[in-house]
Amino acid sequence: MAFRDLLSNARLIKDATSVQHGIFDKSASLGHDLIMFDNIVEAPGHRVATNLLTRPRLCEALQIEPEDFIDLLGWAMDNPTEPQIASYGPVMENQQEVVELSKIPIPHHWREDGGRYMSSSVIIAEYNGIRNMSFHRQLLKDDNHLVARIVPRHLHGFIKEARSNGEEVNVAIINAPDPVVLLAAAMSFDSNIDELTIAASLHEKVHHRPLELVALPNGIEVPSEAEYAMWGRILTTDADEGPYVDITGTVDDIRQQPIIEIDGLMHRNNPIFHALIPAESEHKTLMGLPRAPTIKSAVSEVCECLDVHMTEGGGGWLAAVVKIKVNNEGDGKRAIKAALDGHKSMKMVTIVDEDIDITNPVRVEWAMMTRWQPDTDSIILSNQKGSSLDPSRLDDGNTSKIGIDATIPWGYERSGFKSVQ
Repeated sequence: MAFRDLLSNARLIKDATSVQHGIFDKSASLGHDLIMFDNIVEAPGHRVATNLLTRPRLCEALQIEPEDFIDLLGWAMDNPTEPQIASYGPVMENQQEVVELSKIPIPHHWREDGGRYMSSSVIIAEYNGIRNMSFHRQLLKDDNHLVARIVPRHLHGFIKEARSNGEEVNVAIINAPDPVVLLAAAMSFDSNIDELTIAASLHEKVHHRPLELVALPNGIEVPSEAEYAMWGRILTTDADEGPYVDITGTVDDIRQQPIIEIDGLMHRNNPIFHALIPAESEHKTLMGLPRAPTIKSAVSEVCECLDVHMTEGGGGWLAAVVKIKVNNEGDGKRAIKAALDGHKSMKMVTIVDEDIDITNPVRVEWAMMTRWQPDTDSIILSNQKGSSLDPSRLDDGNTSKIGIDATIPWGYERSGFKSVQ
């Protein structure tokens, strides 16, 4: 299944729309509904889709029950599969050796942003025989250069090693592959796991056929049904990147970041560019959903974990609600410690019982107000590693963290804590 196959319910916008704030403004006016733009001023023949990757729309499109989604991601992490290599795919229908990135519909969404950004395009890199697929926002610099924010994870390590040897890193950049590829790219591992093997596992489980890859001229293999594929190199030089409205809705800093030189571009006939809007629900889903299975796995080591929700107020990243079944005294506090270990960037976690709808902030707050005593049911940790997305972190990058045990107190008659609503 291709990205475009999931857009049958999209609202079609035929009015002329500019990449300069027009996509954002129209989406905001429509409540960030699932939209496809058919008339982009700066990119004739190209279309734009946005707001697909919310949890309800993903579950509907992939025919997955919401309560099964986290377990599916967890299963794929534990059961990687090798993709299948093909000689040709739809992404190869059009090829450009002379690249003009300004003529594809890379959007300038927020007026606070430093320019036109690809926020949902994925970088696939190889160095010394190791492959990595991950998200790194890319600022359009000119017709064949981007500047990418490379956070200190595996690709950052590739670049550091390559630069120490005076070398560049070969990369591909893909836009609008099947959403299972995007979910796999958003996952984070301690070791150098090939995220495309996770994507292949998800693809076979959901679509019942292998994930096919095709090779670009620089040797990097990409999903054959992606809408766009670019190939190039991460250079040994940097340039300004930012400002950028990040997932928390705050404006990220300007930094010196690596330049990517694009050597060529392929795309499908009548291509559809995925123009994710930063800080909106699609962004939060894409970042937060892949964290949920790692949290659930960690909590399941110490108690019976039922579900995990990365909260909207936490930007889909900094806070979570975890639903457990309390079987033993102290399960709530054990769940707090495990959850914070399961997602190191998380700043707050709330533990609730199985009767609470963890996606409803009112019900979560109700559980806190009726089942939680702040002085005895909280865990506060100081001098913890913080997230760069948290502007309140200390100068050394550290933060404090809190866990709230909002489960029914152990030893009490549970009926007195149940709501009739």
